[in-house]
Amino acid sequence: MKKLIATAAIFLASGGLFAITTAKATETEQRSSQGESRTLTGHVMSAQNEPLQKAIVYLKNTKSLVIKTYISEGDGSYRFSGLAPNVDYEVYAEHDGVHSDTKTLSGFDNRKQANITLKLHSK
Repeated sequence: MKKLIATAAIFLASGGLFAITTAKATETEQRSSQGESRTLTGHVMSAQNEPLQKAIVYLKNTKSLVIKTYISEGDGSYRFSGLAPNVDYEVYAEHDGVHSDTKTLSGFDNRKQANITLKLHSK
């Protein structure tokens, strides 16, 4: 009986340690995603170097494959905030069936604020 109680105590202690470790990992992950997020801004430009309004900018998280979009402002600007710090992102723009080259924001790029200009090709 004493052996059974001792085994149960060890099992419960191990489970408690696992729960504490898991809670710490979750807390660290949340802190990382909140405090260390980064922002990508830029402009969409035509082949004639004019800012393009209402171009669709696509941002792809290469880890989760989630795609976010943004419609460029009157001055051609776009903005994506709350990006994970250690993930690569691919970004490109499209307007009237014309695409820009795809650019990469690397997970190794430690800037909190990155800026990428996207230039569309001529038709």
